[in-house]
Amino acid sequence: MNNAFDPAAKPGQLLARGVCRHLLTHDFVSIEEFSPERGKRVDVAALGPKGEIWVIECKSSRADFQSDGKWPGYLDWCDRYFWAVDAAFPLDLLPDGTGIMIADAYAAEIIRMAEPRKLPSARRSALIRKFARDAARRLQWLRDPQV
Repeated sequence: MNNAFDPAAKPGQLLARGVCRHLLTHDFVSIEEFSPERGKRVDVAALGPKGEIWVIECKSSRADFQSDGKWPGYLDWCDRYFWAVDAAFPLDLLPDGTGIMIADAYAAEIIRMAEPRKLPSARRSALIRKFARDAARRLQWLRDPQV
């Protein structure tokens, strides 16, 4: 598998890359651009060792954050919700109760843990299955782009 850095990646994609690397240190696996349901797409969805689900939205600028009014709709799809921003981002813009990660293309650090939420069991089960199927489909596509 090609693990090269993509020089054409957009700023939000670079943040997501660093976030995904950091999540591994917490024993979380992740998928970028995950759709928990039709019409919703989160930047990073992460699955923890106990079945916990975190959603991380990557914001590369003040304008990027202010133009995103969809994020409250993601709260019903995770146990914890985070923002990933770079070190220059004005943190006072980010809502209380949400987590904050400072990230770049290579790493991230949680500087404020998100408040816990409890997903209903049926939704958690459905999300874990969808996460697994999406991850397997992406791996298959990487191995055989013709399918």
